[in-house]
Amino acid sequence: MSDNGCGFPAPGLNSFLFKPLATVGGFEFNKVMLLALVTSILVVAFFWAAFGKAKVIPGKLQMVGEAGYDFVRRGIVYETLGKREGEKYVPLMVSLFFFIWIMNIWSVIPLAQFPVSSVFAFPVVLAALVWILWISVTFKRHGFVGFFKNVTGYDKSLGGVLPLVMIIEFLSNIFVRPFTHAVRLFANMFAGHLMLVMFTVASWYLLNSWMIPAAGVSFVMTIAMVLFELFVQAVQAYVFVLLACSYLQGALAEHH
Repeated sequence: MSDNGCGFPAPGLNSFLFKPLATVGGFEFNKVMLLALVTSILVVAFFWAAFGKAKVIPGKLQMVGEAGYDFVRRGIVYETLGKREGEKYVPLMVSLFFFIWIMNIWSVIPLAQFPVSSVFAFPVVLAALVWILWISVTFKRHGFVGFFKNVTGYDKSLGGVLPLVMIIEFLSNIFVRPFTHAVRLFANMFAGHLMLVMFTVASWYLLNSWMIPAAGVSFVMTIAMVLFELFVQAVQAYVFVLLACSYLQGALAEHH
């Protein structure tokens, strides 16, 4: 019997906590870290296999790799940054997209059944990487003065409200932007996983009670949630990379 008195084991934060599988150098290595490591290996292995020995007439694996690569390159990077400016950032954005996507997909893979992105540390590190890149590109392109104008939205035509606008823009670009970039990915994966767990556990609980018809409804909802979650997982990877390119676009834009 659970603490709520009805016998239903309601999912909560305990669904996101895992016991360590091993301790390496004083650091605990758990299931989430293992999935993140496997994700990295899968992304590298796939593109190595697809393009390691690229052919003029591509095989099936190379065709799939090229389709995925072109989707990010043409559909996100070129559309946001243009071909000339964006080409150098394509490898990074492709890596980010597939790394995030596979981290999300673990949620619906048997035995894994957990989206790595629902642990806040992973989106934070990825958002920090994009933020650092944005800072460095802005400095390199515009110098210190240009960087200051970029992050503060400096525009002398604003007159008396300029100081207030500069403060708001500075706080937004330096602190709020990387935070919301990380939270958007984390929150969607966290909520999606919680909903999947809730309907899955509810189906099992109802199946073992007198409410068997309700178990059928809950199971159908579970299937619907899985399909919807597959869509959300891809969308969140797309949005993360799209925002990263959007930030770089702002860094590369000319400010007067």
